[in-house]
Amino acid sequence: MPARRVYLETYGCQMNVADSELIVGALGRAGYEPAASPEDADVLLVNTCAVRDNAEQRVIGRMGELQRFKRPGGVLGVVGCMAQRLGARLLEEVPRVDLVVGPDAYRNLPRLIALAADGERVTDTAFRAWEHYEDVPPVRPPGATQFVTVQRGCDYRCTFCIVPYTRGPERSRTLEDVVAEVRSLASGGATEVTLLGQTVNSWRADGNDFADLLRAVGTVDGIRRVRFTSPYPTDFTQRVIAAMAETEAVCEHVHLPAQSGSNRTLRRMLRRYTRERFLEVVGELRAAIPGITFSTDLIAGFPGETEADFAETLSLVQEAGFDDAYTFRYSVREGTPAVKLRDHVPEEVAAERLERLIAVVRTAARRRNLARVGTVHETLVERPSRRGGFLLGRTRGNHLVLLDLPASALGGYRQVRLTGTTGSTFTGEVVAPQLAVL
Repeated sequence: MPARRVYLETYGCQMNVADSELIVGALGRAGYEPAASPEDADVLLVNTCAVRDNAEQRVIGRMGELQRFKRPGGVLGVVGCMAQRLGARLLEEVPRVDLVVGPDAYRNLPRLIALAADGERVTDTAFRAWEHYEDVPPVRPPGATQFVTVQRGCDYRCTFCIVPYTRGPERSRTLEDVVAEVRSLASGGATEVTLLGQTVNSWRADGNDFADLLRAVGTVDGIRRVRFTSPYPTDFTQRVIAAMAETEAVCEHVHLPAQSGSNRTLRRMLRRYTRERFLEVVGELRAAIPGITFSTDLIAGFPGETEADFAETLSLVQEAGFDDAYTFRYSVREGTPAVKLRDHVPEEVAAERLERLIAVVRTAARRRNLARVGTVHETLVERPSRRGGFLLGRTRGNHLVLLDLPASALGGYRQVRLTGTTGSTFTGEVVAPQLAVL
């Protein structure tokens, strides 16, 4: 009997990408094979995001499209954060969905798919505080850069955020397990790893903290670069900052979510820092790590945000000196405390503020990037660009560079001079041949 084939689509954050690799691994152990397209699949799965409403609406629309590929005896399933948030409601909203599975139940997928194939509509959204999938080998596409999940869940209940309700309480893998996985990746050719967690720098296990983890991962043979996302601003202890500065492999870039530049708004968000403390952290990191770059997350139109509050967010962009920002208009998330806040900002006001915020971020980023033109950076050649014939590389400071190189250069390191910028992406030329991987 031929193996059953699974088609999997992934939406959302890097954690979802890593979870999809676990799903493929769990199903592979049970004899399932990946399908390249929905037409070829017996099982159709969508790994989902629940952070914003438009992401969920997109998934619901996609499920409607995938329904037409469902075969007799086939299975159509929703997994991930949206599945966790909506649970059995998804079975009602999309009648041909057979399976709804949250992030802590992926090891049960073979059994649940079998039940669904027999005609039972099934859900599993139980939280399992012990679940780290240590015995489930992820199936990753080959490449020099890889994601490693070190922490699952979140204990910081920011009023706008659905993550604590879709991924459960925070728990950390042991240092030994993380290092063993990184060693395995290095032996397979990976030279860069990104450590993943919802508040990754709050990682703690068996008396070790995030500083210990950075030092341990950064000294694994073959690992040339270490990144991490997403940290929480006030979990940058002096120990963590020192480990970043002293561990050569740790890249000079931090994604540091601010969300707002207004203390009044930060209090309503239940963020555990003030504008002043956030800027102190930026200053401490800059003092310890010369040339460090910063990206951030910013929300426009949070409930109760006044024009004066928003102006403080605009000024934070300038004062912090962000190199890039992911900007969002506040999205109501059913089940989060922010839904109950008064004074929701009208949609048109929030949209107009978002446009202004994007303009300020882009202007500041372009100014900073123009100043980098002519400088030389170690660049990892990551992937083909959408622009024909070019490859995309990434500097240690997290800047993307278009390079005119052959496909054989993928996965290698080059010294690259930045020759121009579009404002966000650079063009570059190689000034040194392939660098040896230590």
